[in-house]
Amino acid sequence: IVSIGKAYQDHKDYKEVTVELIEKLYAYNYEHGVVLFKPTKAAEVPFRPTKASALSYFIGGNKNFKEDKGFALQPWTKVVFHNSEMYFHNDLAIAMGEYDFTDTKGKVTTVEYTFGYVKDPKTGALKIVLHHSSLPFSG
Repeated sequence: IVSIGKAYQDHKDYKEVTVELIEKLYAYNYEHGVVLFKPTKAAEVPFRPTKASALSYFIGGNKNFKEDKGFALQPWTKVVFHNSEMYFHNDLAIAMGEYDFTDTKGKVTTVEYTFGYVKDPKTGALKIVLHHSSLPFSG
């Protein structure tokens, strides 16, 4: 997220940075290509099962997702994960907790998350198969 926003600020190819990160981190290109992605600021189209829909969420610019303004283009200067709990089973890991996004003015936004990862048997890399994040309930 930070590298995408930095590339955007520096007038570099932030779309390419985003595509590379999605390829590296998410399982859209792994096994059956199934990723359960529910990003924080998506209401009209809350679930993003494709690379194109994830790309739109991170950087906007896709007419099929009019609500997307480019979450990663904020930009954010730091993201810190605070795992509440983790679960492991064979090549599956699930983590849940909160992460803090810091913007360029130092304002911190805390978001709750659940991530599921599978291990690529060829490379050993972890791939995200579940990404659910939301703003904390403020009832």
